[in-house]
Amino acid sequence: MARRERVVRMSVEQPLWRALTAYRVLTLLYAALLAGFGREKYERPWVALAFLAFLALWTLVTLPRVANAANCTKRFLGLDLTVALTGILLTPLADFDAQHMDGPTLPSIWTAGSVLAFALKGGWRWAAFASTLVAVANIIERGEPSRDTFHNVVLVWVASIAIGYVVEVARASERTLARALEIEAATRERERLARDIHDSVLQVLAMVQRRGTALG
Repeated sequence: MARRERVVRMSVEQPLWRALTAYRVLTLLYAALLAGFGREKYERPWVALAFLAFLALWTLVTLPRVANAANCTKRFLGLDLTVALTGILLTPLADFDAQHMDGPTLPSIWTAGSVLAFALKGGWRWAAFASTLVAVANIIERGEPSRDTFHNVVLVWVASIAIGYVVEVARASERTLARALEIEAATRERERLARDIHDSVLQVLAMVQRRGTALG
């Protein structure tokens, strides 16, 4: 039963993990291009360059970690979220106007990938926890809540919690399906044994009848 449940679950969740892997790579490229095109605004470009170089190395090295739920451990999730939060809080050090003007942080939308990993691994409660930390970091980075910051925070919050809830529903459906398949297999086995026993009894009775007829 456990094996069947695991196979069914992987068949449903695996496309989500593959999508998350692609998302992390694409958003890394987006963050790098965003920083490259807007490099004039950085008073300390070396801060942005150093963080993005580390982010690129971290993303590529940890791709196997987001390949499936088994590899995505709690320790990795904590470190991954720390990287995202660090990038958000480093933004004012590279761009002095970041606390006075709305704009993208150093990791940009890559941060959402870290939150989505929490959602896929632990459901909507884990997603709510991670997105709340991201919200706090964004408010600290901005200095004060602004309309754009509030909009981005709510978007990440709602999307991650919704995905986490969908994952939990899918897992519950998989467990129900696995249980139904197990009951169906047990029922078929009982029917087969009943037929075998019934046929064996008939054969014994027929043999006794023939033997009794032969003995008169």
